[in-house]
Amino acid sequence: MADQSGSSRFRELFDSALRAYEEETGVTLANHQFAVKLQGCDSVEGITALLQAQAKDFKKSENIAKSMETIVSILTPLSSAASLPDAVGLVC
Repeated sequence: MADQSGSSRFRELFDSALRAYEEETGVTLANHQFAVKLQGCDSVEGITALLQAQAKDFKKSENIAKSMETIVSILTPLSSAASLPDAVGLVC
């Protein structure tokens, strides 16, 4: 496993976490209504709008929305990075 790229190791850990969550809760996140909507988003603005709609019931949702927009703006380039070391380089 030492020769695995960072991104494939991350994917393996992520898939394992999804399976554990499903076993624990009985909920398949990939089929969840919110996940399906999220997969349909193709821009930072689309993701932010969807998250803002979810956050509208919270107090101070404007602050939450600003934070979510910042996080999505950072994560979007990372999700298309070839490997985890490349992604870390983008953050630095």
